[in-house]
Amino acid sequence: MRKIREIHRAGEHHWVGDGFPVRSIFSYDGLGRELSPFLLLDHAGPAKFAPTDHQRGVGEHPHRGFETVTIVYEGELEHRDSAGNGGRIGPGDVQWMTAASGILHEEYHSPDFARSGGTMEMAQLWVNLPARSKMAPPGYQTLLHRDIPAVKLDADAGVLRVVAGDYQQHHGPARTFTPINVWDLRLNAGGSVVLPLPDGHTAALVVLQGIVRVNDAENANVDEVVVFEQGNGEVGVATEAGAKVLLLSGEPLNEPIVGHGPFVMNTTEEIRQAFVDFQRGRLGRPAA
Repeated sequence: MRKIREIHRAGEHHWVGDGFPVRSIFSYDGLGRELSPFLLLDHAGPAKFAPTDHQRGVGEHPHRGFETVTIVYEGELEHRDSAGNGGRIGPGDVQWMTAASGILHEEYHSPDFARSGGTMEMAQLWVNLPARSKMAPPGYQTLLHRDIPAVKLDADAGVLRVVAGDYQQHHGPARTFTPINVWDLRLNAGGSVVLPLPDGHTAALVVLQGIVRVNDAENANVDEVVVFEQGNGEVGVATEAGAKVLLLSGEPLNEPIVGHGPFVMNTTEEIRQAFVDFQRGRLGRPAA
C-alpha cells in the first residue's frame, strides 16, 4: 500500500461572493505547494438557499497560470468568460476552464436555481500548468454527467467516475496538459476498494462526505485530505456508512510556485506582470 504521510484538516468556512460558502481544503500557499500539480481545492456547501430573484454568485474576476475544475454535486451553476465561453452545469457535470495566459470569468447560481432555491454543493480544484504552458491560449471544456465514464465497483461497493485520466481501461473525457487522474468516488455503506496509482505520482484522497478508513490504518473525516508519500503502491478505501471522495494523482511538475490571489506563476516578476496585464485590460474583454 502507498504510505500515508499526513491527514490535513480544512480551514474555517468563508464566503466566495454571496453564493458559495466554502472551506479551503488545501491551497497553494500551504499544503498545495506539496501536491504538485494540484494547487487548491475548495468544497462549497452543501448549503441551502432560499428562492430569490437575485442571482447569487461571484462576479467577474481574473485568473492566469492554471486550470479550474468545478464539479457540481447539487444545484446548478452558470458560467461566462472573456473568451466567449459560457453555459450551465448541474449535478454530475464538470466545468474545466483553462485560464493559462489569462481569462476573466464569472460564476453564478443559474436563474432557474435562484428562483426555485435548494441545496448547492460543489468542489473546485485548481490544477497547475507547466511553465511551458502557462501562457497558452485559454480554453474551456464542458464535461457533462452522461459523458463521464462511471465504473461500477466489485461487490456493489459503489461507483467511480473517471473525470480525468484512466481507471481499468476507462478514459476520462478531460484533456490535460500533464498526466493526472481525477476520480469522483461514491462508496456504498460497507463498501471498499483498492485503487491502483501510477508510480511516482503525487496522490491525495479528499473526503467530501462520510468517514473513510484508508489503507486499513487511519480514519479520515469530511473536509480532510489524506496525503500519501510519493513512490508506488495502491490505496485502500473503505467506509461503514457510505462516503463521497475525490482521488487526485498526478505527475509532479517540480517547478517553482509563486502565487498571489488569482494568479499562479513561476516567478515574482511573472506575478507582477499578470497584475499589470489585468489592469491594462490584456486578459480579455469582460464577459458579454
